[in-house]
Amino acid sequence: MKTLAIIGCGRIAKNAHFPALSKIEDVRIKYACDLIPEKAEALKKDYPIIENIITDYKVALADPEVDAVYVLTPNYAHYTVTMDAIKAGKHVFCEKPITVNYALSCEMAEAANNAGKILNIGVCNRYHKSVEMLEEMNREGKFGTLYHIYCSFRSFRSIPGLGGAFTTKSQSGGGVLIDWGIHFLDLILYILGNAKLKNLTCNAYSEMAKDMKEYKYTGMWAEDTADIENGTNDVDDFITGFIRTDKASISFNGAWAQNIAKNEMFIDFCGDKGGARLTYGGKFEFYDGSTLKTEAPEYDIPDMYEREDRDFLSSIESGVKNRNHIDNILESAKLLDRLYASAEAEKELEV
Repeated sequence: MKTLAIIGCGRIAKNAHFPALSKIEDVRIKYACDLIPEKAEALKKDYPIIENIITDYKVALADPEVDAVYVLTPNYAHYTVTMDAIKAGKHVFCEKPITVNYALSCEMAEAANNAGKILNIGVCNRYHKSVEMLEEMNREGKFGTLYHIYCSFRSFRSIPGLGGAFTTKSQSGGGVLIDWGIHFLDLILYILGNAKLKNLTCNAYSEMAKDMKEYKYTGMWAEDTADIENGTNDVDDFITGFIRTDKASISFNGAWAQNIAKNEMFIDFCGDKGGARLTYGGKFEFYDGSTLKTEAPEYDIPDMYEREDRDFLSSIESGVKNRNHIDNILESAKLLDRLYASAEAEKELEV
């Protein structure tokens, strides 16, 4: 039996981890913590396995029965809560991104390793069945030489929580790149076999809501966190770039908002023997260069959140660092950091 404390009871807790953890045997959720107690109370109604509602996460950290902490807070709080939890002797699952910049991410990794504690990061796509299959296909040589990957994470006027934490750099660390891009770019590095970065270039734009009061949209994710009247929007809403790694080159375009009414969420894998297009969150087609046939494998897609949560709990038990351990995610954090640095400097950078 593992005893857990959940810190942060917002959307990712409600929509992903509580549904997943409620399916896992031998899990005790002793605490659900949120600065807004009503959020935690609402979760307790749906998940009565929650034993206690608290507003101060340090109460849970002081409890010797708590084995591990889930840090599901806004980005800016990841560092402080995680470091406090490690100092208190707890294992930690922290949602993506690790934190708001690479230097602090490295501090978190060092603290966890020095303390002998597991610190996993919620880059959930590493547990998506399609991603696992593509990673296996690459290892087995089905693509031949996988030389280039292109990804698109573009949507029509979808800036989340405009004026709130999502669009305030001091709280989020960035915009569409750190929010959506981390998922796409991390799964690419994973499929490539933990590729190492060489050099890159990037341009970032914040064009679509320079005047927040004039911004028009048909729907807004996290609209309850928006502050269009008095808030801040100082993050990227469009990002584009090119990356060289020791295994393949990568190019990408990402947009929270664009004046093209299409959602284009896909990744193309280009090899000399075959290629594939992955629909993000869904399935893929493989294009065989020798037969000129298109293969569309049929398979079930289990809940990736449940699978990553199970693996985290297993890792606590065994001490073995799994695919989502922070040591395996730092290259992705470095990539985000250097892409933003390139955009700011307006030049190509070595990594």
